[in-house]
Amino acid sequence: MPTVTSADGTTIAYETTGTGPALILVDGAMCYRDQGPARGLAAALADTHTVYFYDRRGRGDSGNTLPWSPQREIEDLAAVLAAAGGTAYLVGTSSGAVLAADAADRLPGFSRLALYEPPFIVDDTHAPRPDTFLAETEALIAAGDTGGAVKKFLRSVDMPGFAVQILALLPPFRKIKAAAHTLPYDLRILGDTGRGKPLDPARWSGVTAPALVLDGGESPQYMRNAARALSEALPKAEYRTLPGQTHLVKPAALAPVVKEFFS
Repeated sequence: MPTVTSADGTTIAYETTGTGPALILVDGAMCYRDQGPARGLAAALADTHTVYFYDRRGRGDSGNTLPWSPQREIEDLAAVLAAAGGTAYLVGTSSGAVLAADAADRLPGFSRLALYEPPFIVDDTHAPRPDTFLAETEALIAAGDTGGAVKKFLRSVDMPGFAVQILALLPPFRKIKAAAHTLPYDLRILGDTGRGKPLDPARWSGVTAPALVLDGGESPQYMRNAARALSEALPKAEYRTLPGQTHLVKPAALAPVVKEFFS
């Protein structure tokens, strides 16, 4: 398994698959190579691209040098970009889409971006994220209740309570809990974008690459409004909806649109 070393010395594990121009995938909260959509999406993109998918710090086989900061995650992505030859397409899903946009604002080398459903709350179509949410999540993790932290997060994104309880009894929940300590990382990357207020375009004013921001036609309205808002905040962005998709987008639906945009 190849690795790269980030600027602070942290080892970042990654895989590659496919042939063609380099493409890097950025996962969302609690996802890594063996938990979440990255492996399936990488396979769906591998016929046209050399896909790099990596474990964000603190997850899977990557290190977790402290103290954490959003800049460290951007430096991790810079290290993967260097391994890819210094130029790549960039695909981010959920909170990974936010990290991808932030990285594109600060790093040269990303030629195009595809960003799926950043989990912002930009209006009154969803209750704002409580100001205490991050502190409460960190307290659960500090107390060793990683399962409780995961359940709290899932309920905050409107997973029904009965579904959360069923998931907690299933084998995949163990893999999700293994990355629960990184939940505060994603919440800090999101920053103040969960207040029900419009986005600040200045955050991404340095993004020069063309971007495609996508949502699912069956996703909650607040999530779709968030995607549209990001497309309007980015300097060079298009907005598109994938009919029939939800936040858990199927690789077979997302990959063809991404490949078309990158071609």
